Amino acid sequence: MTCLRVSFAWCALLLLLSPAAAGQKRDPLTAPEIDQLRDTAMDPDLRLKLYVTFARARLAALEQARSDPKTANRGLATHDGLQDFLDVYDELNDNIDTYVGRKSDLRKVLKTVIEDDTEFQAKLRALRDDATAKKEETEQYQFLLSNALDTLDSSVQDHRQLLSEQEEAFKHKKSEKPAKP
Repeated sequence: MTCLRVSFAWCALLLLLSPAAAGQKRDPLTAPEIDQLRDTAMDPDLRLKLYVTFARARLAALEQARSDPKTANRGLATHDGLQDFLDVYDELNDNIDTYVGRKSDLRKVLKTVIEDDTEFQAKLRALRDDATAKKEETEQYQFLLSNALDTLDSSVQDHRQLLSEQEEAFKHKKSEKPAKP
């Protein structure tokens, strides 16, 4: 009877822990990347450029996996690569929001981000329009690809709007400065 209770307790514990383990999200950033970000926390230009670099690296890895004939499950590899890209890109947007809240001047770096947004859009649209992809393969990542494109489309608009707002705000700040005697 005691053995049955112990077995039941272990089963209950495993059932309780399995949703927690299944719900864990893997971090798309490596330890060195996290260290680089930590070192640039107070410099919005450097930090946001790092996020763009990391996002670009995720798309390059995705393209490499798709072009490698040794890739076993191209659909799953594409899905995972898209998820990594989207996670990094969402972090980029979160950091932009944080710096806007701090009233940081992002004009210079936003120009770079907008250029890279356009590059990212082109690469994801090329993936969407890939005629060589098999239907079973595309089913594995179609929703995520659509989500990534929607995110990029809205982010490009947001980034352009923010740049416009910041240029206007900082133009007025310059004209409001008192003249030196």
